[in-house]
Amino acid sequence: MERGACGKTLEPRPRRAPVLYGEIAKRKATKHQLSKEKVQELFDAFTMFDKNGDGMISADELGRVLFQMGKRPTLRELQSFVRSVDADKSGAIDFDEFLEIFARKMSIDPEKELHEVFQVFDGNKDGFISPDELFTILSRLGEPVTKEEAQAMIREADLNGDGRVDYKEFKAILNFR
Repeated sequence: MERGACGKTLEPRPRRAPVLYGEIAKRKATKHQLSKEKVQELFDAFTMFDKNGDGMISADELGRVLFQMGKRPTLRELQSFVRSVDADKSGAIDFDEFLEIFARKMSIDPEKELHEVFQVFDGNKDGFISPDELFTILSRLGEPVTKEEAQAMIREADLNGDGRVDYKEFKAILNFR
């Protein structure tokens, strides 16, 4: 306990969750094309990461929160991530940079993202996923699958019976509309 100028014992004040008010929330929402409610929700998350309350998320603070969530990134991975989103090169992530991460993620077109995933599986870029391509990519991803299992997966997804999966079949098997 500390003593104030008048000699009274000073009690530490509990840290309250900060709130973004009015025009600030509105400006940030407009800038990042998010709702004011979403900006406040992200601000609440930001303050959870910002352990020391300085308005910045360091690689160390990010690591501590991720560790609590069961993730184990290396310091190098954390520093690399911070550098990749640190637009002002301050060495840490401020709230605007934090918002930008989520604004970009939320603006991703799901159809485009699915097509990019399809292209990863379509190794020779012929517009189809063959059993060999499926086996190769799953093996690279560390999925224990045999060639026979890859063939069975293709057979299940192959709606027109040509022995391979096109983009339309890929979407159908994933129930993507």
